[in-house]
Amino acid sequence: MSDEKRLIKFLLENYERVGIVGRPVYNTSDTVSVRYGLALIQILDLDEKNQVLTTNVWSRYLWNDILLKWNPQDFGGVDHVRVPATKIWTPDIVLYNYADTRLREHREAMAVVSSDGTVLWIPMAIFKSTCSIDITHFPFDQQTCIMKFGSWTYDGFNLDVDFYDDLESVDITDYIESNEWKLLAYPAIKNVKQYPCCDEPYPDLTFTLVLKRIAAFYNYILILPCVLLSSLTLVIFWLPPESPAKMMLGMNVFVAFFLLLLLLADSTPPAASSVPLIGAYFCLNMILITLSTFLSVIVINLYFRGDKKSRVPKWLKRIMVDGLARIMCMNEVLDQDPPRAPERHAVPTNASECTSPHSRRHTKDRKKIKCPELKYNKFQPPVMDYRDGMNSTPRSQQHFSLPTQEQQQPQQPRSPLHSQALETDIREIKRILKTYMNRIHEKDAQGKIAKEWRIVARVLDRLFFFMYVSTIVVSLATIFPRG
Repeated sequence: MSDEKRLIKFLLENYERVGIVGRPVYNTSDTVSVRYGLALIQILDLDEKNQVLTTNVWSRYLWNDILLKWNPQDFGGVDHVRVPATKIWTPDIVLYNYADTRLREHREAMAVVSSDGTVLWIPMAIFKSTCSIDITHFPFDQQTCIMKFGSWTYDGFNLDVDFYDDLESVDITDYIESNEWKLLAYPAIKNVKQYPCCDEPYPDLTFTLVLKRIAAFYNYILILPCVLLSSLTLVIFWLPPESPAKMMLGMNVFVAFFLLLLLLADSTPPAASSVPLIGAYFCLNMILITLSTFLSVIVINLYFRGDKKSRVPKWLKRIMVDGLARIMCMNEVLDQDPPRAPERHAVPTNASECTSPHSRRHTKDRKKIKCPELKYNKFQPPVMDYRDGMNSTPRSQQHFSLPTQEQQQPQQPRSPLHSQALETDIREIKRILKTYMNRIHEKDAQGKIAKEWRIVARVLDRLFFFMYVSTIVVSLATIFPRG
């Protein structure tokens, strides 16, 4: 048997005689000092739904055991041996905030024992710890997870815990970079807690991992489609109010945002204490798109309301046209004032009114109302042509002129029948002209009302556009990281 085997057998026989239960001390009042360290190898997963952090680590334990001392000269100069950790006493330092269904976290590893009784135990472990997830700024979020270690049964008077090699941080010498998370900070601190039931202190070591999500993947599946759809929503307010594509585009964009919201729901915990801003942004876009679709119906209704005879209320015209249109620099709308309806003028009752010197003074009125020119033959009464209804111009109106002196010489005495026919034709001309002018006036008035409603609709559409742009800019400035 080699010296090493003789030594291991000697050490384990001592433990079999005294037992592995109980602290390796001479006096009960003695304190076992254990130094503990944590070396991070890899961040395996951070489950946002279950709020569990899974890490691959190396746990480092260092303590002194009086039952494992020997004189190297008695065993051929051997000063280090490896013994099974299950055969000797090991400190019950556990992870307080564990979230694991497994019975054991550590893999089996041998303990390195020195001749002075110093025991170094470095088992590999996969820890699953609880981590409070804050997804407010998802996918540009930053998570802070803690791992709290301490003795489960011993107080500070029986077992004191401190940092391995006085390293007050996580050891990342062998750390493998994660593709999803970037490790920003990894400090550690020792806490001593007093419980109300007991006077004994309970020390623990708290290791903190500050992680920042690498958002390159989410930029392509969430952020970029969101920005493009938001830009596409702006097109809704630039489409003409009478276009049916205005509502169709709004409904399609609404469905696209709803699909993005479902995709976001699969990546975030459903019972989170905070709502991600990007989720609120999606909901805000859906609300604005619904509102814009609803307002598009209002704009279309206002656009075509001019077909009715209801005028724009004065207060609405004062707010929209005189106020908001000037504030939003809609000069093209203000320059296109609704045409004024032509004033109604009296239609001359006979030819003498048109030829009288008093009527010539109203030159503008004569340009607006064409007086019929009388032109007749002394042997033939005027002939009227009403084939085209109100839109047709009487032939007598086209060719009437006052008779010249040559046509008056020699004058034949007109019969009463001819005079009566002439008066009848003039009265018919007056009636037709009056009807025609009234219809033109009604058409111009209706066009003026329609144009007023269309101007109000355009101003309202522009107002909604600026409101949507402001909301989108504020939302994006809130969601995207600064600096």
